[in-house]
Amino acid sequence: MAVITNIEDLRQLAQRRVPRMFYDYADAGSWTESTYRANETDFQSIKFRQRVAVNLENRSLRSSMVGQSVAMPVALAPTGLTGMQHADGEILAAQAAEQFGVPFTLSTMSICSIEDVAAHTSQPFWFQLYVMKDRDFINRLIDRAKAARCSALVLTLDLQVLGQRHKDLRNGLSAPPRLTLANMLNLATKPRWVLGMLQTPRRSFGNIVGHATSVSDMSSLSSWTSQQFDLSLSWRDVAWIKQRWGGKLIIKGIMDAEDARLAVASGADAIIVSNHGGRQLDGAPSSIAALPAIVDAVGSEIEVHMDGGIRSGQDVLRALALGAKGVYIGRPFLYGLGAMGREGVSKCLEIIRNELDLSMAFCGLRDIAQVDKNILLPGSY
Repeated sequence: MAVITNIEDLRQLAQRRVPRMFYDYADAGSWTESTYRANETDFQSIKFRQRVAVNLENRSLRSSMVGQSVAMPVALAPTGLTGMQHADGEILAAQAAEQFGVPFTLSTMSICSIEDVAAHTSQPFWFQLYVMKDRDFINRLIDRAKAARCSALVLTLDLQVLGQRHKDLRNGLSAPPRLTLANMLNLATKPRWVLGMLQTPRRSFGNIVGHATSVSDMSSLSSWTSQQFDLSLSWRDVAWIKQRWGGKLIIKGIMDAEDARLAVASGADAIIVSNHGGRQLDGAPSSIAALPAIVDAVGSEIEVHMDGGIRSGQDVLRALALGAKGVYIGRPFLYGLGAMGREGVSKCLEIIRNELDLSMAFCGLRDIAQVDKNILLPGSY
């Protein structure tokens, strides 16, 4: 692809270069995928007010998220198996985010470990935590995040049970991929990916294998993870994790105003309006549709962020106009990573920044802090 102009270009390139099971893992939702699709399409009905003859010199996208200065109010979302989109993927994405000046969030279910990312970056990153039944493992995981100087903990609450993702079941998703005939035939068409994986030792879940009790290899990992997501998770656990962590706490997975108020009461520093990218409850509203009511309910008491469906800087601007103080991109940076490695993640961020900057200017604003509902056409949101 000679010229890459938008996120869709990166998606198409990633689809050609990443093995089918890992591309499908990133680019799919649960059941009928109605919520996955709505996350993206619901942005399109929100229209801007174009303004003219306004001084647009010295524009700025600089902002802050949970007290951290950012080049634009966009963070890289926690995504599992990032290191299966491209060899050493979490390290490369973290480096690109650091160079750009936006937060990177490492998933519990990453391929590169907390220590791997810390060793290859110079600035603190964020760590996303799933609550497992093995509380000793969670205690050690939090201690490892502290030792790595992670500056915020992103606690995900919407994965007590796993949504059924048909493509993952059909593909027999595993990391590393099982050497079935179908997989070997597909891998034979992805030589760049295969060569990269042969050159790295990081091919399993780096935060778990060798750290969780009785998990020493991939064969023991599968049975451990299937038993570990905690069905009894409650707000009491959130209070315990907040006290145990002691730093900035962001709660991810809020889609209801009542849960948002409970998050405020828990003492969290921010919440993320998120339906897990449409990968959990199919039939739930899109994140952008849920955002305004949650902002109205708690926006004066806590920092509200959102993720899900963002494919452009214009989508970022729409979310900010509806009250989000920051947004997260998952699939867009994964497309960039799968397409071009670290360079692709940087390209993704550049595309988002350019679209956000120009769209803000067309709406007659010079500073991202000025963005509010007044830039949107009444009746379109």
